[in-house]
Amino acid sequence: MISTSTFILAAIAFAFAWSMGAHYTGACMGMPYASGSIRLRPALLLMALMTLLGASFLSHGVLEQVGHGIVSGRLGMSGAITVIAVAFLLTTLFTQLRIPTSTIQILVFCLIGAAARLGLGIRWRSIYVLVVLWVLAPLVSCVLGYVMTRIFDRIRRFVGDGMAPVISRLLVIVGAVASVAMGANDVSNATAVFLSIHMAGPLFAGVLGGFGLALGVLTWGRPLLERVAFDVVRMDRVMATAAQSVQALVVLLAVSFGYFTSMNQALIGAMAGTGLARGRQTIQTKQVFGILRGWLIGPAAGFFITYLSVWAIVAVSG
Repeated sequence: MISTSTFILAAIAFAFAWSMGAHYTGACMGMPYASGSIRLRPALLLMALMTLLGASFLSHGVLEQVGHGIVSGRLGMSGAITVIAVAFLLTTLFTQLRIPTSTIQILVFCLIGAAARLGLGIRWRSIYVLVVLWVLAPLVSCVLGYVMTRIFDRIRRFVGDGMAPVISRLLVIVGAVASVAMGANDVSNATAVFLSIHMAGPLFAGVLGGFGLALGVLTWGRPLLERVAFDVVRMDRVMATAAQSVQALVVLLAVSFGYFTSMNQALIGAMAGTGLARGRQTIQTKQVFGILRGWLIGPAAGFFITYLSVWAIVAVSG
């Protein structure tokens, strides 16, 4: 018999995954869609399928890391529900405002806020590793974006116009790979707490979260997809393919070591690198400031809201 609290946690986690699926459509399929390489509905369908596969089968290391590697001690059912509820509400708010943000950073700081109020141990070494990764990922993406754009440009000059259809198909492929990376990387935000409280293992957590991500892509993914495609990106197909390839590579590399990083930050870094390679401005400055504001506000809000929420729950329950 499933308890009421277990049902509530599972429902909130599924809703959180649904919100993230919508939130990251632009980061995964924005450039293939913007370039005309794929239409809207096929883009969403392809992303939903690839995201489900990544979450179900490639996320287990990250789920273990987030579930057991950030907080030591017993988080408890109420603490787990509070962490996921706050992270879900903040992510949904950013999605409603159509501002890409780092869901990963929000979740980590929600966990830290809950642990600080409950007096639990915080594995600071893991936090430091994550912070270093978050700083390095966009910088590495920028360098790789520059290099890959240069390589693609040389190939295009050698091959000529015959490369255009190939680039178009390749862009769709790397968008699909980025979707796999998103599922593997981000499902832990919603369901890693299942492992923290020994409610389920990584396979169940990955599959349940994967279905939530896929549903979010299909039902609410269009606004962020169009935001990134038409308001942020100013790139041709070669540049878009280079940026999307680098994003998928950086995120999958982090996932292979059991760590997670920001899809948006990796993409923005790669886009900047492609722009440097061409001597062009590929990102709208106004939109970048909005994104950076979301990155700063999100984690801080996650910490303080979770801390205060857990404090209130403890005070009420005595």
